[in-house]
Amino acid sequence: MTTARTSVPARRQPVGPPSRAQQRARTFADLALVLIGACFLLPLLWLVLASLDARAGHQTALPREVSLDNFAAVMTPGLLFRPLWNSMVLSAGTAAVNLVAAVLAAYPLSRYQSRFNRPFLYTILFATCLPITAIMVPVYGMFVQLELLDSVPATILFMATTTLPMAIWMMKNFMDAVPVSLEEAAWVDGASAMSALRTIVLPLMRQGLGVVFIFVFIQAWGNFFVPFVLLLSEARQPAAVSIFSFFGQHGAVAYGQLAAFSILYSVPVLALYVILAKGASGSFALSGAVKG
Repeated sequence: MTTARTSVPARRQPVGPPSRAQQRARTFADLALVLIGACFLLPLLWLVLASLDARAGHQTALPREVSLDNFAAVMTPGLLFRPLWNSMVLSAGTAAVNLVAAVLAAYPLSRYQSRFNRPFLYTILFATCLPITAIMVPVYGMFVQLELLDSVPATILFMATTTLPMAIWMMKNFMDAVPVSLEEAAWVDGASAMSALRTIVLPLMRQGLGVVFIFVFIQAWGNFFVPFVLLLSEARQPAAVSIFSFFGQHGAVAYGQLAAFSILYSVPVLALYVILAKGASGSFALSGAVKG
């Protein structure tokens, strides 16, 4: 005769008040977090206060009189709108080229097993460690020989190559999350590999596409060195380069206008992030698509 054993749940030990050592550790951690937060908050606070102060300086101080003169001074076609449009063209073009190239490169790495996959991925990872300044001299010489200086499309293609390695890594990770069985069902129905990629894989990884697009867009939006070297005419320079117009000779800096320009310069990126984050929400709802 066998008797069923019943498991008795273990009793939880009562949690007492934290000791003095734990309280000191928590206090130290809180102070460290406050210090780190202040390092990020103070520059943003200066940015807001200086933009509203017509006599702003390099110190963080409350404006004696709140004024929007700095915003009115920078909101001109030559100083703000044209550089922002140039930045939008460069960043959106770079992100679009990266998105297409990263999808086409990540698909075989994610779906087909080969002995060359790992060395290729390590080569891509090594390419992300190369500083852009180390290759700008030969790139500039190549642009001179091919007569591509001051060309926006050529600059977009080169900027896309600088962020493509990380985009491929990110795209492959997102593509691995889409089950292969969904593509196999499309193949049974007669779809080709590219058709399954376009109709099955990409719609299910919209959130990943949005993340890669935002990552590349932000990298291109804040890129100063490449447009500064390859785009010579002022009419084609993005906002990241034209921001130096606020730094005058002999150390004179228009701090108020610089702060107002910086705030307006960051608005398109924040708006793009909000739009893509809302549009990509819920795109990984794969529950019920595959038999468990």
